[in-house]
Amino acid sequence: MTHQPSEHTGAPPGYDPRAFPPFAVTVDLAVLTVRAARLQVLLVRRGEDPHRGAWALPGGFVRPDESAGAAARRELAEETGLSDSTVRHLHLEQLRTYSEPDRDPRMRVVSVAYAALLPDLPEPRGGGDAAHARWTPREHAAPLAFDHERILADAHERVSAKLEYTCLATGFCPAEFTLGELRQVYETVWGVPLDPPNFRRKVLATPGFVEAVEGPPRRTGGRGKPAALYRAGPASVLHPPLLRPEGRRP
Repeated sequence: MTHQPSEHTGAPPGYDPRAFPPFAVTVDLAVLTVRAARLQVLLVRRGEDPHRGAWALPGGFVRPDESAGAAARRELAEETGLSDSTVRHLHLEQLRTYSEPDRDPRMRVVSVAYAALLPDLPEPRGGGDAAHARWTPREHAAPLAFDHERILADAHERVSAKLEYTCLATGFCPAEFTLGELRQVYETVWGVPLDPPNFRRKVLATPGFVEAVEGPPRRTGGRGKPAALYRAGPASVLHPPLLRPEGRRP
């Protein structure tokens, strides 16, 4: 059988893209951080239809000439006003793909979701097709447009689970931090208080989790003695894992 060349430049012989229904690819970002001792998520208020005026996760359509990862950073900068240098250095982790046929009323849209895990950032401002942008406590982040509540819930669970087996928690801390600040990350994300001496023992007994910083300790504002400073160590995996208390899930 002889295949006729496609009319579409660059397409292999016998292949016609018009034979398949079109769909779009988007990116959505669940940007989580710890601010004021609370787990907070970055939200934007949509300035266009559909869901005009509703709060949503930052995101948008992937352009033909860019990857999903590049689109995620571009959309984050455009919709929040965060600087290019700030966005460029963020740790973006691909979460999963969301492809329910009716998730977007405009057309068939497949979204690649990312979780951005980072220390405290300045207040964002709206831009692009986002009218406003703000940090919102996780427990108040509803209702959201599209299926973004599901994406946010998945991102929260991913972060919570990864805190058990990786050194991800140090990503929520400044470059130099106290063990109390590190423990606060776990307590905030997991939603449960942890015993300070037990937490300290586990952290310091885990090879490569943290490294002591030379110099004077930091005064924490309490009545106790100044707290020693640490930085993230070279390890990427916790062994043994630092498990959540039984039955605690976001």
